[in-house]
Amino acid sequence: MPATCRLPARCCAFRTPCSTRKAWSPNTSRWRRVTWSTRWQSTGTAAAPSNPKIAGIVDEISRLTLLETADLVSTLKTRLNIPDMPTFAAAAPAAPAAAPVEEEEAAPAQQEKTLFNLKLQSFEATAKPKVIKEIKSLLGLSLVDSKKFVESAPKMMKEGVPKEEAEKMVETLKALGAVAVME
Repeated sequence: MPATCRLPARCCAFRTPCSTRKAWSPNTSRWRRVTWSTRWQSTGTAAAPSNPKIAGIVDEISRLTLLETADLVSTLKTRLNIPDMPTFAAAAPAAPAAAPVEEEEAAPAQQEKTLFNLKLQSFEATAKPKVIKEIKSLLGLSLVDSKKFVESAPKMMKEGVPKEEAEKMVETLKALGAVAVME
């Protein structure tokens, strides 16, 4: 118990701040006295609203149960015409403006696919150790994980790989005795 505590039985015994204590000040690199005028978890010290009507409403709302509070919120929404906002709205991207259907149909015919998914279809039994080592280096897996991956073929290796990189991976695996497909 600090020597600066004036109310040892009430403050320190219940772990609430004393009226005066020592606290370390990083600005001055010294201990200084700190005075608190209120207790930490006190609810009665909040500033009371100046309007007695609002104070009465706040008192009544604070006495409501959780179900009554939910009912109050829904009633206020309907009475004040406040629309329900979905909770996942921040995560969803904004919808783009609607474009004519003819332009959308013509665009896929002109665009060439640039990103591919790589799938390991099969491998020769004699080339299994080489394929495991190559999968380990390509995917960054541990040796045990790459062995399990190769043994569970056919399996998707990578998704959204650029065309040049995908072709290089397929050629590398084909040279080792494995069959890889770009989808």
